[in-house]
Amino acid sequence: MSSNVETKLAAARTRLILDKPFLGALVLRLPMKQADASWCKTTATDAKTFFYNHEYIDAMSVEQTQFILAHEALHCALSHFARRQHRVKHRWDLACDLAINPILINEGMQPIPDTLYDPQYAEMTAEEIYPTIDDLDDRETQDQHVYDEDDREQNEHNDSSQGDQENDDGDKGDESDKDKGTGGDKPQTDQNNQSSGNEAELDENLGGAAAQPPPLTEAEKEDLSVQWQQRLAGAAQTAMQAGKMGDALARLVDHLLQPQLPWRMLLARYMTAIARDDYSFQRPSRREGMAILPSLRSSQLDVTIVIDTSGSISDAEVSEFISEVDAIKGQMRARITLIACDDKVSENAPWNFEPWDSFDVPDDMMGGGATDFRPAFEFANQQGKQPDLLIYFTDAEGEFPAYEPAFPVIWLVKGRAKIPWGQRVQLN
Repeated sequence: MSSNVETKLAAARTRLILDKPFLGALVLRLPMKQADASWCKTTATDAKTFFYNHEYIDAMSVEQTQFILAHEALHCALSHFARRQHRVKHRWDLACDLAINPILINEGMQPIPDTLYDPQYAEMTAEEIYPTIDDLDDRETQDQHVYDEDDREQNEHNDSSQGDQENDDGDKGDESDKDKGTGGDKPQTDQNNQSSGNEAELDENLGGAAAQPPPLTEAEKEDLSVQWQQRLAGAAQTAMQAGKMGDALARLVDHLLQPQLPWRMLLARYMTAIARDDYSFQRPSRREGMAILPSLRSSQLDVTIVIDTSGSISDAEVSEFISEVDAIKGQMRARITLIACDDKVSENAPWNFEPWDSFDVPDDMMGGGATDFRPAFEFANQQGKQPDLLIYFTDAEGEFPAYEPAFPVIWLVKGRAKIPWGQRVQLN
C-alpha cells in the first residue's frame, strides 16, 4: 500500500510538471514526507516540506492529488507563512485557502471534497479576503498550516520550551548514539535542510512517519520568503517559455513580484520629493555680517486629492487615508483641495484645507455611481492654478482620460488594476 501512495504522488507531480509547469516547478521544491496520523489528518506544510497522511492520499484520485500538491506549494510560493502579522490565525488560514482555491479551480484542476471555494474571491489576495470573514466562522481548512501557531498557544509554547531545554543535557548522550546509526534523526534532518535548494525527492520514510515540525521563527520566515519569491519568479519564467502560463496566474505573479513597500512610506516619499523646499543665497541684512550663507526656504505645496466614491472604497479606508495625508501635510506646509468623484464630481466639492487646518472627512461627499476618472481631471484643469500634485484614491476600475495631465499624479490603488500613466502605489 505504501508503494501505491508514493506512486500516486510521483505521478501527480510528474503530470503537473508536464501540463502545468508553473505549479509543477513549485511542487518540485517541496520534499514529500509521510506524517504521523496523530497530528496530520490530511496534508500540511511548514514552508519547507509537504507532509501527508497516508490513508488520506490513498483515498484520493491522481487528479485530486495534483490539486493537493499545488495547494500546498502555493501557500509557500505566496509567502502566506510570513504575511499574517497581527491577524487572527484561524481567519487568516481561511483567507489563504479562499485565495488559493479559486486560482487552482480556474486552472481546470479537480478540487477535493469540501474544498473552501467562493467565486467572489477570485483574483483577491488573502489580505483582501480576511476582513470579509466573520470572527465566529467555524469552517476548517482542508490542510494544516504548521508554519505558524495560534497566538493563544504562543505563551504555552514558550513556557514548555524552557522545560525542554533543561532536559537537553540528559538527552545528549542518546542523541550522539543515534547520530552514529544510519537510521538516526540527525542525518534525516540534515538531508531535509539541504533539499530545500534542490529538486524534491519522495521520502522513503526511513525511521517512521514524521512528527509535527515546530513553527517557523521570524528569521526563518524572512529567509524562506526570499527563497520562495525567487522560486516563484523562476517557475513563472519556465512556464512562460513553455507557453503554459495562464493570464490569471501571470497577473498574480506580476503583482507579487512588484516592490512591496508600505503605501504610507511611498506616499510620504513622493510628496516630499515634489515639495518646493530649496536653499536661498539671497544677501542677508548687514546685521548678520558679510558672509553669504545658504538658508532654507519653503513654498506652500498645493495638492489636489480625489476620493473615488463609486462604492468600492469603504468609509473606514477613506478615514485611514485622510488621517495619513493629514500627518504628511503637517510636515511640509501643504494646502489640500479635496474632491469626491464617482462618474461625476460631487456637487458639494471642492473642500479646501489650509496647512494649519485639520484634514477631516466631509459628511456630504455623496457618490455611489459608476467610476469615471475624467470629470475629476477636468475639474482640476479648470481651476485658476494647476495643482503641484494630484492624488487619486481608487480601485482603478474606470474610464481614464485619454491624455496624461501636465501635473504629476499618484494613484493609490486598492486591488490589482493597472493605470495607464502616473505613479501607482499599492494600497493593500
